[in-house]
Amino acid sequence: MTDTAHPETAAPAPAKTTLDIIDIFHILPHRFPFLLIDRVIEIQRKHRIVAIKNVTINEPFFAGHVPNLPIMPGVLIVEAIAQAGGALLLTEVEDRDGKLIMFTGIERAKFRRPVVPGDQLRIEVELKSWRVRSRMIAVRMEGIVYVGARRVAEAIVSCQLVDSARGRASSDGESATTEADEPES
Repeated sequence: MTDTAHPETAAPAPAKTTLDIIDIFHILPHRFPFLLIDRVIEIQRKHRIVAIKNVTINEPFFAGHVPNLPIMPGVLIVEAIAQAGGALLLTEVEDRDGKLIMFTGIERAKFRRPVVPGDQLRIEVELKSWRVRSRMIAVRMEGIVYVGARRVAEAIVSCQLVDSARGRASSDGESATTEADEPES
């Protein structure tokens, strides 16, 4: 009789709790000049993400937004919230290369203080709802943005993760994503 060695079952790798810029490149489709998060310092799966954006005078939007008084546009701060939330969402999806995230809503956006070169944004996004439907995931997230201890902006964003083919125009020229299902709370 021979002894048979039983192969050890490897424990699954623990989920990452931080992401550097290379990890972010693998998750989000955005690139310069539209990638608005530099690092993720905390991820709690399907719950919360905290990302960092270093704001520099070299940002292309400063050339035309309030010349001689560089202020980061509020819409780009909301986009940074959405990108951080998108990173949280896409870390849960294995076939993310075939997916597209589409905004479906922005609510209660507030801008409390200007963001200027030299500021470091701390973007905290908490998942409020997650709903799965056929070929689609719909989420609703609340984002709060800080510079130091001061709250500078906040918004609730809703989005859908759909097959990338659905995000393209159909043969008759109409958008294939006209059904903006609102995620339930």
